[in-house]
Amino acid sequence: MADFSKPGSLYGAIDLGARKQALEAQARREAAGPQAASSASVVDVTEETFTTEVIDRSMTVPVILDLWSPRAPGSAQLSPVLEKVAGDLGGRVVLAKVNVDTNPQIAQALRVQAVPTVLAIFQGQAVTGFQQVLPEQEVRRWLDELMGAVEQFYQANPDARPQTAPEGEEGPAEPPADPDVVAAEQAIEDGDLDAAAAAYQRLLARAPGNEDAKMGLAGVNLIKRTEDADPADVQRRLQDPADIDAQLLAADLEMLSGSVDEAFDRVIAVVKRTSGDERDKARRHLLGLFDALPAEDPSLARARRALASALF
Repeated sequence: MADFSKPGSLYGAIDLGARKQALEAQARREAAGPQAASSASVVDVTEETFTTEVIDRSMTVPVILDLWSPRAPGSAQLSPVLEKVAGDLGGRVVLAKVNVDTNPQIAQALRVQAVPTVLAIFQGQAVTGFQQVLPEQEVRRWLDELMGAVEQFYQANPDARPQTAPEGEEGPAEPPADPDVVAAEQAIEDGDLDAAAAAYQRLLARAPGNEDAKMGLAGVNLIKRTEDADPADVQRRLQDPADIDAQLLAADLEMLSGSVDEAFDRVIAVVKRTSGDERDKARRHLLGLFDALPAEDPSLARARRALASALF
């Protein structure tokens, strides 16, 4: 049974869980520069955070991917060695740990045949790796070879090398916040959702492609649609397959609770089994839910493919 409990904080205007936290963390790392990597040189990665924590980070620093399983004795031997060796590099690499039992899609995408498997990801590509338990000396040698290859890449492509501000100097100042964003955020703090929506709409009128405004407005609309909803009543109404509005409201509540994929799947199922005006209503509702996520969120691509399949 779906969990329609609402979170206590807002993402845009809603909290969509770890996905946004991961994206915000990536933005903070980029703003702080590569030196900030040392404070988070070991990270646990899930299917939701793989793009941000592995692919995106690999554009500025090599990411060592430790694909492990609690069922594999070799993982228990190798993982501590990787943590020690990666830690000794002082933030020059990131060790990303993936439990393949709880994140099978990552293992499938990388065609992992056995665990432990170790891959080095750099510039978004797997560049080297191994699939056995190696002693610490061999792991250090492998990493030394990797870092040498990375340095050669930067020598051949100097424009790709991450830039840091000279010691004692601050990086470029962040641009001032848009006044309508400030107004919307203050309105949300004050509980005035209509004023928040109006502020986001003003910003979109000036800048139709502004993602913050698009996400914020979608989030405000989500809250407005659900603020008077009784989760128990929604659950009761879901027993009637013909109650399309109940399905759409349930999807809204799932979005608010962070169950994004479940919400998308629910509406896509409605699209599949309906036609005419009901199908169009469900389709438009789903597109509105899409607006509540950042464009790079991995759930969007999956849901867009599923929607296209349902429609055609």
